[in-house]
Amino acid sequence: MHFTNTKPFIFRLTFISLLSLMVLSCATMNKGDESYTKGGQPGDVLYDYVNANASERSTVIVLLADYKGPKRLAPFVEKYEEEIATLYNQQILSLTTTMSENEKKARFANITSHQASALFALYPIDTAKWMKIISTYSGLSKNDIYESAITAGLDPSIVFAASASGFEDTATPLINSIGLVIYGQDEESTATVKFRANDDTYWHKGLDLSWEPIYGSFAGSIVYLEANTTYHIEVTVTDAYGDIVEHSFQTTTKPNTPPINPNKIYYLSEIYSGGQLDLEALNIEGSADGYAKIIGDGPVIEAGSDVLAAVNIGNNSYVMLENLTVKGGQRYGIFAKKAHHIWIKGCNVSEYGREAVDIRNGKAYSSPTSNSPINYDSGIYLERSGIAVIEECEVHSPNLGANNWSVGHPKGANALQVWAYHDSDTYRGEFIVRNNRFYGTPNHRFNDVIEGRMNTERRGGFVRNSAIYGNYLAYANDDLIEIDGGQQNVLVYNNELTQGYVGISIAPNLIGPSYLFHNYIHDLGDDRGKEWTAIKAGGLLSKPAGKTYVIENYINTDRNGIAGSSVAGDSTFWIEAYNNIILNRLSNNAVGLGIYDKEKFYLSKFVNNLIFNTKINRPKIDVDFDSFVEHYKNHDEVYASSFDNQPLVDLLILNEFSIPNFTRKANNLYDASPSLVENKIVEINEDDLTKFDNQTRYGLPEVKNNRVTLVGNSWYKIPVEIEVTKDTMLTMTIDIEGSSEIVGIALESNNSLTQSKVLKLSGSQKFGNDLTNLLSEERNKTIEIEIGKYHLGPLRYIVFILDNDKVERINNKASVSFSNIVITNLKNDVSNSNHEILIPVGKGL
Repeated sequence: MHFTNTKPFIFRLTFISLLSLMVLSCATMNKGDESYTKGGQPGDVLYDYVNANASERSTVIVLLADYKGPKRLAPFVEKYEEEIATLYNQQILSLTTTMSENEKKARFANITSHQASALFALYPIDTAKWMKIISTYSGLSKNDIYESAITAGLDPSIVFAASASGFEDTATPLINSIGLVIYGQDEESTATVKFRANDDTYWHKGLDLSWEPIYGSFAGSIVYLEANTTYHIEVTVTDAYGDIVEHSFQTTTKPNTPPINPNKIYYLSEIYSGGQLDLEALNIEGSADGYAKIIGDGPVIEAGSDVLAAVNIGNNSYVMLENLTVKGGQRYGIFAKKAHHIWIKGCNVSEYGREAVDIRNGKAYSSPTSNSPINYDSGIYLERSGIAVIEECEVHSPNLGANNWSVGHPKGANALQVWAYHDSDTYRGEFIVRNNRFYGTPNHRFNDVIEGRMNTERRGGFVRNSAIYGNYLAYANDDLIEIDGGQQNVLVYNNELTQGYVGISIAPNLIGPSYLFHNYIHDLGDDRGKEWTAIKAGGLLSKPAGKTYVIENYINTDRNGIAGSSVAGDSTFWIEAYNNIILNRLSNNAVGLGIYDKEKFYLSKFVNNLIFNTKINRPKIDVDFDSFVEHYKNHDEVYASSFDNQPLVDLLILNEFSIPNFTRKANNLYDASPSLVENKIVEINEDDLTKFDNQTRYGLPEVKNNRVTLVGNSWYKIPVEIEVTKDTMLTMTIDIEGSSEIVGIALESNNSLTQSKVLKLSGSQKFGNDLTNLLSEERNKTIEIEIGKYHLGPLRYIVFILDNDKVERINNKASVSFSNIVITNLKNDVSNSNHEILIPVGKGL
């Protein structure tokens, strides 16, 4: 933790926050409410139920036989009654990962396959943990465990992969973000992130990585990065015992345009003569060194209903389509299947898909004999394809609109349909959908504007490492964006969403984390004016299990802000929401709630969101008290009702709630940590350099271009005036020639040597603090030192050290140069939680 205070902002309550909690609206659910129940995994809830009502095995059996706990858990009790009783009495249901090895061996030595199956079913989110423990400590064979997983309804291939060793950590770059995954972790650890561009002199703080329980990993994203830029990333994992492991990555974000093969540039007028444009038939395909590019130069691609798609990419890869106007296609405007590296830019797609020949029960069919309503026809559909960019396109006017929910789940056309699960793992995910306009009309709407296929499976939807940003999406009878399915490091941000039954659907998130941030969701409603919620979640326990971050969105609509919907009978969700503005205009039963968390899963957090219902003039929420930290102006009616319905508004927050790498400055520049720090460049002037203590034997320093070079056996100091805190960092470039006893710096407040203030970076002598690991075998390197570990309070001098006491002057060829010295320090006292800052919330750059 280098640029903010070490206590996570989500756990710190100010006096004002506490005061506002004391005056929560009567619409807030909390522990005092009669109907309050805290949500958790089935095993957690059943453990609490048994623990409160039974103490002996016979009593446990009787209690379970006459079960009167939460109804939704009755099927688990009926199926695993005997196993639950045994596991409870063996103290396995309350197991913690900090238990000793001997205790685990004793408790799991005789576990049966039926009991293992019960554990998998009772703790669907802790798949990785239980698989690892059972595989390590029980006598069950791999086949026994495999069968237990199947019995519990789990995918055993995922289960065994989660517990396997050897997974490679990944840093996956997109154009403006990088997704990180670090495997082999446990949930009691923390994973902090810092990053810098190759030419930066200071590190920025990222949001901590999130615990991902299915594979047992830490995962997360760094956002708002520059295209085609190399970044250095450091992740520090600290376990429950305080042991630290550092993970380092270096990767380069993708460029804003792909490489083009100059010999494979095709103008549409030269290759198209009507009907379908078929890239497979034309053998148009590029390579990693250069895409093949088709440029629209006047002709309109018009295809009839006799071809599946107006433009068929097929499984050709490394293809770019630019400025094409596409009309027609029986099902799709542009279609690819099992392709990768596709770039679609500036295309206009319309008049695609089937038309209704028969209407039955309010739904459209393509013929009187068809058994399935028309569905999934799409302007652009990339099926089982990966690594694609769709930008600056317009998709509109499909041949068929969609029905609304009055006759059942909407069926009809989409603007974009995505299934990013390529056959090859190398090409899965990595979809970028940016700066497009996908829109219907009030009476001719899409089903979903952006739809993901196979959305109740981990291989469904955008899968992983994808980004949807800068888009305008309008007019749907269901979801405006659907990212259901695999959602690991899937980002949805800076979009405007309006006129849909739902804004963004994350139901279910099968593997997280995903991020919804800086979106403007407003004026929802289907073609009847009906709506459900701006953000729809659910299915955490039935389709386990991923977390979603919801950060600094502006939601202004009639009904609900964040709400659960049933997925396979389960509306539980896992969300951490920070600094959102959620305004609702109606109020009724299950209507007008800023947050509607009926199941109240215990890991969710709702922190510092400004929530206000303008009809009742107060916040309206249904949420777990323990998960909730109220915005200090939630009950300020004048302030809470003052926001205009526009894409970007400013929100006052207390500085403790600023979120690293996500919170933007009030002047609309993105915060990458410097807003909370000052960077002091240490100017090195020859006149300011003086000998330190009595350590210099021989050798004069040379100063040039803010770089000091020492030779011989010399210690020289330069004055600085800065207050060092525990978070203060020093960055510098060091260049070493020859061998020495001590090469390094000292942090001093006077002209006397203090051994504990010496930071040795290289050399043979044991003296001071050994930081030689920062250089390793390198002789020239830019390094970062957490100087707050070695000195606190006023710092008056930095001492440059080249020590060679035991080497004769005539034989001493050593030298060292120090340059680019920057001290990074907190600008404000961020422990002062009452300090207000103004941040933009919603869509806007």
